[in-house]
Amino acid sequence: MRDAELKLPNLEQLGESVRIVLTIVLLAVTYSVQASSVLVLGDSLSAAYRMQQEQGWVMLLQQRLKSEGYAFQVRNASVSGDTTQNGIARLGSVLKQADADIVIIELGANDGLRGTPPFAIKRNLRRLIQLAHDSGSDVLLLGMQLPPNYGPYATQFAALYPEVADDEDVVLVPEFIQQVALDEALMSDDGIHPNAEGQPYLLDKVWPYLQPLLDAQ
Repeated sequence: MRDAELKLPNLEQLGESVRIVLTIVLLAVTYSVQASSVLVLGDSLSAAYRMQQEQGWVMLLQQRLKSEGYAFQVRNASVSGDTTQNGIARLGSVLKQADADIVIIELGANDGLRGTPPFAIKRNLRRLIQLAHDSGSDVLLLGMQLPPNYGPYATQFAALYPEVADDEDVVLVPEFIQQVALDEALMSDDGIHPNAEGQPYLLDKVWPYLQPLLDAQ
């Protein structure tokens, strides 16, 4: 959805009461256009962990939307440490406040780091997607990965995201942080979180998958 251009009639030719009513209607339409929103439900990977909020990829997304002419507001509902179960507990109330057109789900990494069974993560991701769909929101799912030292579990974990995306018919961003994770210069000292220099790369990874959803609104 791009910025709307509303062509106003000649208000001077209308009666006072008609002008007032028409102005209210036009303002309401304009507000509804401007109120379109993208909700990001994530963990520390989206919460600008250990950096200024404006450096995180979610705030960079807001800047990208503005520069590209999209009248969307971004709400970041990401909380460091959150699991998919935490997301389920929060998403309903967040959606009531945000009324989001698009929900970006970036959760599961903390589940994986704790060794949560893949079937449980898949169940929770499906529930998150269903909650978003029930509210009328489109969904973009970000695929997560684990460090290779997690062995076969890391493979099973990575595979669950395309499975869920196929089952729920949602758009998947594959291997969300993979490119950044392979470059030490773009990672923080903990080896898990992308640093400020890595944030633009995260946005560039998301954007080609998000843009068609924006255009479809």
